[in-house]
Formats: sequence, C-alpha cells, structure tokens
Amino acid sequence: MVADGVGGQAGGERASRLAVETATRYLGESIDVYYTADPGNEEAFSRALSQAALRCHAEVVKRAEEDRAFRNMATTLTVWIGVWPRAYLLQVGDSRYYMFQDDSLTQVSRDQTLAEDLVVQGVLSRAEAEESPWANVLASAIGGSATTPVVTAIEQSWGQVHMLCSDGLTKHVPDDRIRERLRSMTSARQVCEDLLQDALDAGGTDNITLIVGRAVQKNGAQAGS
Repeated sequence: MVADGVGGQAGGERASRLAVETATRYLGESIDVYYTADPGNEEAFSRALSQAALRCHAEVVKRAEEDRAFRNMATTLTVWIGVWPRAYLLQVGDSRYYMFQDDSLTQVSRDQTLAEDLVVQGVLSRAEAEESPWANVLASAIGGSATTPVVTAIEQSWGQVHMLCSDGLTKHVPDDRIRERLRSMTSARQVCEDLLQDALDAGGTDNITLIVGRAVQKNGAQAGS
C-alpha cells in the first residue's frame, strides 16, 4: 500500500502513517471476509474493502479533532491485494497503480483530483488538465472533506508487473519512461532504485514512494518478486 500525506497540509506525514496503521488492521479483517464468505461473492469483499477505507478516514478525522494542530491532516491511500487468481485495488486519492504486461503499461487507477473530474466531464482536455492548477487538488482523500473509495477487481496472470506510486514519481517521470524501466527490470529493488533516481534527476520536488512486484511461477508454486 501507498499513503501519501497531502502536501501543504499540517500533519500530512502523521495522517499517512495513521492511514497505513489503521488500513493494515482493517484490511486484515477484510481478508478474513474474503476467505470466510462465498468465494463467488466478490461484491461482499469489495464492500469490506470500501468499509476499511471509510474506517481509516473516520480514524484520521477523529485524531484530527482531538489535536487541533493536525485538524487538516489528510492522505491518499492506494492498496493492492493479491488473492490468486485475482487482485483487488482499493484507492482513495491520486496515488497510482500501474500494470505492465505484454510490453504494455496501463494506469488502472484513476486520479481522484478536480482536474481529472473536469476531464471526465469534458471541460478540460488531458493536456490542459496536466497544466491545470486543479491537477494536484484532491477530490477525495482519507481525512479530507470527501472520501470516495474505489475498488477494482483485476484478473492476474503470470508475468504481470504491478506498481504502486505516489505522485512524487509521476509528476517527474512520464509513463513512457516508466514503461521502459519496467520492461528492462531485473529485480523489483533495481527498478525502484532506477525510477527513484529518474525522479530525483528531474527535480524531485515531492515525496517519492513506489512499490513494484510481480507474480512468478516456481516449481508449480506461486511466488512474488
């Protein structure tokens, strides 16, 4: 999971840490729902994941109310859960999830920003949105004024590469460069270090967080790398 404290807001670091702590606890309960519920009832698991995000939101809001110094703290939360042969993506905010497969890079998540909402409504073009002052204004955040968890089910296959990242990476490193790096990766650690350096070389003006992993088949078993 990736939680990126909202830039410029008091307590962003505290909010992201709190979101990770509470998400770990509540998502563990959601996994129990998955294994104890009807295997064919994906809707119940998706609801459990959404509820986990809303409980994280409530926890952050409660802590903020208890300490006025952190009353505006907020964070993104993007979580990838693999339960072979499926994976589930839970997202609040604009930290992204990418999938690389068959030499193709796909941004599966959708940025929950005001600019992206305007693109969907046809008010702005994609190019205009990238330059818009609304590009970094979240329409949904844990601890924010609005919280809209989105859960996406994903069919997994061997060889897929999965990447979670904060916008500190994507504001400096274009998708073409990310694709190039993932295509030539030799290990998750190596590609993360290379992408981190790319972002730093391009300015590194924001927190840079990224996680890369893939499912590989070894002796008929499932393993991660």
